[in-house]
Amino acid sequence: MFSLSYCLMNTMNKFTISIIALAICLSSCGQKETKQQTEPKMKDNNSKTLVAYFSATGTTKLVAERIAKATSGDLYAIEPVEEYTDADLNWRDKKSRSTIEMNDPKSRPEMKNTPLNVEQYDTVYVGFPVWWYVAPRIINTFVETYDLSGKVLIPFATSGGSGIENCVKDLRNVYPTLNWQDGKLLNGATQETIDKWVK
Repeated sequence: MFSLSYCLMNTMNKFTISIIALAICLSSCGQKETKQQTEPKMKDNNSKTLVAYFSATGTTKLVAERIAKATSGDLYAIEPVEEYTDADLNWRDKKSRSTIEMNDPKSRPEMKNTPLNVEQYDTVYVGFPVWWYVAPRIINTFVETYDLSGKVLIPFATSGGSGIENCVKDLRNVYPTLNWQDGKLLNGATQETIDKWVK
């Protein structure tokens, strides 16, 4: 009788210990899973920035170089196959190349075939001079040449008098699925000004 009772108690004690151990394990695993689900994702320190720009006279290029310095980003010049001459840029001439391009929303000036692996970038600054209150048509060529979906697109511009707001509005209308930010007009912006802006 004693032997049977002892065996039963011993078996029950082992069973109880096993149940307690299982409960502790399940509780611990559940807490770990919950912690993993609620813990915020850390910022990717390997994210890269591209500063792509079109500059007909060199003004936008200078700003782009300062943005690249401030962001430690890579520079990419959006260059037309046929360079613009002073005559091409004469906005008073209705027959000038730039006037004809800007009067045609479907115009897509050909870009030089400069290699660019855009997939490696998370943020793309897109720079240009303001022409006829919008971005030059070669910017459309650039946007339609590369897959910019899922990237943060930040326009910046230089201008003789027009703002950047209409440029951004137009880009959003033409490419509504892309993530366009408000951007900034950077006429004569110093390195200090740009450093503050990109932060």
